[in-house]
Amino acid sequence: MRKLAVFNNVTLDGYFVTMNGDMSWAHKQDAEWNAFVQGNASGGGELLFGRITYEMMASYWPTPHAIKNFPVVAEGMNNLPKVVFSRTMDKASWNNTKLVKRDIAAEIRKMKNEPGKDMVILGSGSIVSQTGARGFDR
Repeated sequence: MRKLAVFNNVTLDGYFVTMNGDMSWAHKQDAEWNAFVQGNASGGGELLFGRITYEMMASYWPTPHAIKNFPVVAEGMNNLPKVVFSRTMDKASWNNTKLVKRDIAAEIRKMKNEPGKDMVILGSGSIVSQTGARGFDR
């Protein structure tokens, strides 16, 4: 059975972003943090997103700026298999992305039982909240 992990930045009082949607507070720039992020990005696996996080990531990681400044992370983000859960999107155009419009809980249970590398939810608080209370260790 594949494992499902969460990679998130959350404030001590439970917020992902400020009231204005800013999350720059979460972007540390030091050698230890950068090595940790690069290790995760090159470790393989499948990335899971909700629509909002997907759109944010898809608008940044394929850009020349991201590729120049964070080449290891950009390569991983752009090439790893990705799943975006959205009822409102019509297509997912970022490289190697599958769009899932149906029941998130049922789809993740199905994915966990398929062969392959582990999965990680990046950001996507709505996906985390929908998976956290439903027994995904089964």
